Amino acid sequence: MIKFRTRLVLALISLIVMVLIALGILLGQLFKGYYLNALNDRLDKETTVLAKQISLTGGIEKLNDQLLLDWSKELNVRMSIADSAGNIVMDSGATENSNVYNHETIVKRIAALDKPSNYQSSLAAKLDVQYHWKKIITSQKGEEGFLIISTRVKVLDHIYSQIWMILLLSLGASLILIILFGTKITNRYTRPIESATKVAIELAKGNYKARTYEIPPDEVGVLNTSINILARNLQEMMQAQEVHHNRLTTIIENIESGLLLIDDRGFIVMVNQSLKNLFHVKNERLIKKRYHEVLRHKEVIEIIEEVFMTENNVRKQLVLPLSIERKHFEISGAPIIGTNDEWKGILIVFHDITEIKHLEQMRKDFVANVSHELKTPITSIKGFTETLLDGAKADPEALEMFLTIISKESERMETLVMDLLELSKIEQKGMVLSLNQVNIEELIEDILPTLEKRLENKRMNVTVDLKGDLTITGDLYRLKQVFLNLITNAILYTQQEGSIRITGYEEKGYAVIEVSDNGIGIAEEEVPRIFERFYRVDKARSRNSGGTGLGLAIVKHIIEAHRGKIYVRSQLNEGTTFVVKLRKELEKSS
Repeated sequence: MIKFRTRLVLALISLIVMVLIALGILLGQLFKGYYLNALNDRLDKETTVLAKQISLTGGIEKLNDQLLLDWSKELNVRMSIADSAGNIVMDSGATENSNVYNHETIVKRIAALDKPSNYQSSLAAKLDVQYHWKKIITSQKGEEGFLIISTRVKVLDHIYSQIWMILLLSLGASLILIILFGTKITNRYTRPIESATKVAIELAKGNYKARTYEIPPDEVGVLNTSINILARNLQEMMQAQEVHHNRLTTIIENIESGLLLIDDRGFIVMVNQSLKNLFHVKNERLIKKRYHEVLRHKEVIEIIEEVFMTENNVRKQLVLPLSIERKHFEISGAPIIGTNDEWKGILIVFHDITEIKHLEQMRKDFVANVSHELKTPITSIKGFTETLLDGAKADPEALEMFLTIISKESERMETLVMDLLELSKIEQKGMVLSLNQVNIEELIEDILPTLEKRLENKRMNVTVDLKGDLTITGDLYRLKQVFLNLITNAILYTQQEGSIRITGYEEKGYAVIEVSDNGIGIAEEEVPRIFERFYRVDKARSRNSGGTGLGLAIVKHIIEAHRGKIYVRSQLNEGTTFVVKLRKELEKSS
């Protein structure tokens, strides 16, 4: 694409060249006409003077050929003397290219003319020869003849060439000067315009840092100054918009709720990272896709369509299957209405309330479990107390048996309340550990004697296989709670004459202790719930044994307080293994 400056310079040069050519042609013709008229005037005057001179000196008879030749040479013309009949008496000689016309015929014709001017013009036009003649009249003889002077117009060619040379040189110099000054002037006015054009193009592309040159205040300067002001304003607006956009993007991307923005045609225009995480969408491109192509759940699509049709806010709670889990969502849909009630689209917000529902269910289960756990001993105590009051206290054996049962149930209630208080204290205030060096092997050896009676009652065998240095930093009392609970559960859920195996080893800065049994095992679907409060694998057996269902929940909290891990491997009717991983080194501040 040719630049504006080049087009303007070329246009000006073309105009100037045409004007100069026309001016040259006009001046050439004017100069040519001027010199031709001057020549004709000169020849006419010379003819008149010489004719009078001949008449005064005695006429044609006194004129000799040498004098005629001298005059012809001096004036650079052809001179002829003819009588009244047109016969040539004397002639200075033929001029250049005179063979193309008959001089004698022309002379005779001249002698016969009454008005020579028309014929004179005809000869000049046809033969390119100027003829001038005058009659020679003496006082003695009257009209003796004619003096004819002729010359070729070609004599002016040299003058014409000089004229054209002067014109060409002067016009060429003028053209060069005009081009130089015109280019400079054009650059002065077009360069700011080109700069303004480039800046305008950059602004259109979004480069708001572009600036143009500011020149002295004229029309172009005002234009460039205005463009610079516009660019600065646009840059400030874009910076402010980027700040707001970044803030909004940060807020949208970091809120826990999933956001989905759909335009009025049903295309997705915005989706945040939380929604992708909720629906397990990683690298899939969602923007510019229709919502029903992305969302696979019919219930969500129905909510979106309801918002589209009613143009009202919609809020519903749904349970949606996602991968291998089911999650609870509170989905809110709201229409986006612009100015003049212009329909822009809808906004869908996905609140994940799975944890809230889970906590709500846990609260319900907790109340139900506590009520159930307390109901049984309270009912037993009340029933046996009423029996004693009705007269059973008179029977010593019944009295002792009932009081024993009441004591046992009271201990069970006390244990349940103490476990609840312990768990509540741990969850509310955290667990404060008294850290010391604890040897796991010595800890196990201290626990086993306390369980010896239970092991003998079920005729169970316990194998201990602890290898390596299993000394860790921990709270001795809390760790005793952990392993006492795990071994007690192994005894409780293992059949008569079963076996328990306790193994330990080192693993990359951890002490790993496994408590295994060959008891009833745990079903796969129940494994994730065994650390919940009051959850029992075999509810009847656990309750009969005096268990509260809170032991493993407390165990989990103790292990986590030691920054350790606990997990379970189990197969139904084959046995269960609890694996405890404890850090060997634990900072005192923890």
